[in-house]
Amino acid sequence: MIFLSILILIVVKAQSSITKNLRSEGFTRITTIVLLISGALCFNGLYIKSLGYGVGIYSGLFHITPISQVIEMFLMIIGALILVSWPVSSNANGASPYYIANANDNAGVKLGNESLSDLQSVGSKGVDYSLIVLFSTLGSCLLISSSDLVSIYLSIELQSFGLYILATLYKDSESATSAGLKYFLLGGLSSCIILLGSGLIYSFTGLTNLESIYSLISVGSHSYNFVLFGTSLGLIIVFVGFLFKIAAAPLHNWAPDVYDESPTIVTIWLTIMPKIGILILLLELTTNTNINFFLDSNLTEGLAFSYINNNLNLSDNVWLGGLITLLPLHSLNEILNSSLNLVSGSNTEILSKLFLISSFLSLIVGTVVGLAQNRIKRLLAYSTISHVGFILLALAINTEQSVDALLFYIIQYSITNLNIFLVIIALSYIINNSTNNTNNTNSNNNTNNKDNSNNNSGTVAGLSSTRFGLITDIRYISEFKSQFFSNPLLSLSLSICLFSMAGIPPLIGFFSKQYVLYSAVQGGYYFMSLVAIVVSVISASYYIKVVKVLHEELEVDNFTNTNNTEINTNTNKNTTENLDNNKLSSNLNNKYFNSGLVLSNFHSYLISSLTLAILLFILKPSLILNSTQVLSLTLFNN
Repeated sequence: MIFLSILILIVVKAQSSITKNLRSEGFTRITTIVLLISGALCFNGLYIKSLGYGVGIYSGLFHITPISQVIEMFLMIIGALILVSWPVSSNANGASPYYIANANDNAGVKLGNESLSDLQSVGSKGVDYSLIVLFSTLGSCLLISSSDLVSIYLSIELQSFGLYILATLYKDSESATSAGLKYFLLGGLSSCIILLGSGLIYSFTGLTNLESIYSLISVGSHSYNFVLFGTSLGLIIVFVGFLFKIAAAPLHNWAPDVYDESPTIVTIWLTIMPKIGILILLLELTTNTNINFFLDSNLTEGLAFSYINNNLNLSDNVWLGGLITLLPLHSLNEILNSSLNLVSGSNTEILSKLFLISSFLSLIVGTVVGLAQNRIKRLLAYSTISHVGFILLALAINTEQSVDALLFYIIQYSITNLNIFLVIIALSYIINNSTNNTNNTNSNNNTNNKDNSNNNSGTVAGLSSTRFGLITDIRYISEFKSQFFSNPLLSLSLSICLFSMAGIPPLIGFFSKQYVLYSAVQGGYYFMSLVAIVVSVISASYYIKVVKVLHEELEVDNFTNTNNTEINTNTNKNTTENLDNNKLSSNLNNKYFNSGLVLSNFHSYLISSLTLAILLFILKPSLILNSTQVLSLTLFNN
């Protein structure tokens, strides 16, 4: 369904007459319907009896299971809800806050550093957004069902390439271009790490099918222990690459910059959709491999000697990393044994230790560094890193109870984070509306002001280039000041979501953290449980900081009086050029920005519904909890 829709939209993209006549929100609504129908088809597939044991397709490259179907359905529903945030304009021309409806009108007229002739049509931009969203969603769905190293790599690249383009969708924005380039370079590095790990696994085993690799690990013996060690090393490298993709510490440095510099309607996609598919894949790999390294003296005895003697055919000296090391073989064997024991210890799981280390660092970094942020999207980026720490803690425990907690945590995080960004985008529309109305009024009242463009931050005749081209997103926390008094319902929804993120009872975020901590205590991870509790208390402070700003009253300053004084000073400095510019700006305002952006009814309804679900979860928790419990039991029983 998604693939066919992509082909149809590509054909539509090639027809310029269609893209010019259709409004941008028309394409996003079509994409929303496609995702909802695809989710319904996934739900319908659950009634297939043979699906309970899994169905392999495309020569075993993909494996369809009840878990993959349910997660794909959830993924498509979330993707469809994210598309609701695409801006809707109330004027007849369908003008978008990002691009002017008709780029040919008034070509060559400069607005700050941009010209109207350089701006693309909104219809074409809507098609681009819809196409990239479908490509990324298709990659995520394929990744969840992948059962081969080849299909995993191709799926993660299909998902990632869509995200790279999505981050640079608004090429007229310097910050968006910078974010996309940074995301592309670091995302390419993580893909190389995944490819390196896959290559190691294939070189040691000659296998790419995950089921065959699982069987090899489960029947492993001391007769080919070096093969098992190489396979395990390759899997660990693959896991490191995926941790890079989900911005888990210490591989998180790219995320705050990319999230902050991307437009908000792109950030909302980056923070939710890619993580769901990758986390479910990590869950399935961890549960099925369950690699135990019992690196005692019996397993590692003669490991280096046998391999070097049989494969390198050297007697006393060996090459290590391209350097000649003058070291006796028995000394090399002792060093290798001690190093392996130092890394993993006896009777421990190396994957569990990897996740625990990353979880600990994510909890610390996401909390401590988040305290110093004054930009809302950077704060939410570090908040995401902290939540990834909770998810990795549940993943490290790897029991039925922890898997249940992990699935529930992913669901509540997706819902809460989605609602937070929907509220932020809604507030940005309202704030830009009021700002545009203020600028238009000042422009009409001050037609004799020669320096009017300088007083309006690089505009001609009162039009801001950032608002005429790219909409001004809410970037700083201080921009939320006094919003409670002008938009009480949206501010209240945002406050509830932030309290849920902080883990305040009886909101849904409290129960998700409680289940993870309970499973950690049951598994004997007392230190990590204590760390998670402490960082939850600390992180609540920067959520409360945003709530405090929302409810602060706006201070009255002398900016208005100063601005009026400067205007009166320049009253007599009139020119014919200024009058023409003012006339042109008035026409443009009436044509494109008279009504401005509107908050769609479904957008408002979605915010209220998600807020009530977060607030009233305690009244009807069985729907989500029973579903996650069934999925965890299915995963372990298979």
